[in-house]
Amino acid sequence: MSPPLRIVYMGTPDFAVPALEALIKSRDEVVGVFTNPDRRSGRGKKVTPPPVKDAAEAAGIPVFQPPKARGPEVVAQLKEWAPDVIVVAAYGQILKTDVLHLPRHGCLNIHASLLPKYRGAAPINYAIMAGEEESGVTIMQMDEGLDTGPMILKQKTPIAPLETAQELHDRLAEMGAELIVDVMRLLHLDSVTKIPQDDDQASWAPMLKKSDGEIMWGRGAREIADQIRGLNPWPGCFSFLERPDEPERIKFHLARRLSPSEANGHAGPDEPGRVLRADPADGELWIATGEGILKCLEVQAPGRKAMDVASFLNGFDLQEGDLFRKRPK
Repeated sequence: MSPPLRIVYMGTPDFAVPALEALIKSRDEVVGVFTNPDRRSGRGKKVTPPPVKDAAEAAGIPVFQPPKARGPEVVAQLKEWAPDVIVVAAYGQILKTDVLHLPRHGCLNIHASLLPKYRGAAPINYAIMAGEEESGVTIMQMDEGLDTGPMILKQKTPIAPLETAQELHDRLAEMGAELIVDVMRLLHLDSVTKIPQDDDQASWAPMLKKSDGEIMWGRGAREIADQIRGLNPWPGCFSFLERPDEPERIKFHLARRLSPSEANGHAGPDEPGRVLRADPADGELWIATGEGILKCLEVQAPGRKAMDVASFLNGFDLQEGDLFRKRPK
C-alpha cells in the first residue's frame, strides 16, 4: 500500500468544509490549510473566521491566512508543509504558476459545475438562472487559466424544479467531498486520466452583484422564477411596489411559472409587473410578466422575515392592480 498523501487544502466558505472534513477522515494527511483572512461581518461588524478555518482548527490542523496567495512567504509555507497535492475548493484567490507546479501531483480544484460549462465564481447560481435541468461537480487539474484545466472526475445530479441555489450548493458540497476522496484513491493507484476541456463549449459564471437581483418584469415568468431561486439566498431578488408617496422594496424568495390550466382564464395579458391576483385566503399572488404569469410562493416585506404568500398578504397591503416596477431614479 502506498504511503498517505500529504495534502494542503485551500478553501474559504461553507462549500469547502465537507471536502476538507472528508479528506481529514481519509487515509491521507491534511498537513495544512490556506484560507482567507478573518472578516468583519453582520450588523455588529464582528470579526468572523472563515468556516474552513473553524473546521481546520477543530481538527488541530495548522492554518495560514495570507491576504494574497502570492509572494515568497506563501511558497515558503508550502515548502515547509511539503504537500504531494494541493486541493482547492472555493478559495477565492488566484494561484500563481510557482504554486500550481510545486506539489508533485499539482493542484486539484473542486468546481461546482459540469465543466466546461459555468467557469467562474458563481456556477451554481448561473446554472439555475439559465434553467438547467442538471448540474454537478468536476474535479479538475488546475492550470494558469480560470477553470480551464483538464478534467479528472465528474458527477451529474438533476436540479429539482423549485430547488434554490442554497439547496443545490449544499448537495454539491457533499458531492464534491465524495469525489475528491475518490480522486485521492486514483492518485494512489496511479490511474488518473485527464480529459481536456472543449473551450468551444465553455460558458461563464462571473461574480454576482447586488444589482443582479433586480427583477425585470418584461422577461418571461420562467426566466424570472429561475432568477429568483438562482439568487436565493444571495444577493436575493427584489422589485419596487408603486405607492403614492414612496415605492416599497419587496423581496422575492421563491416563485414559479403559473400553468395555463391553473390560470383557468382568470387573468389575461397585462402590463408586466401588474398584480393580477392577491388572495390571502387561498395564498395566491400572481404577477404579470412579459410572457406568462409568475406565481409567488415566498415573499418578504420591508423590515420583516421571508414568509409564505398567505402570511405575507394577511399582513401587508397588496391589492390586485398594484404595480411592481424598476428601481426608481
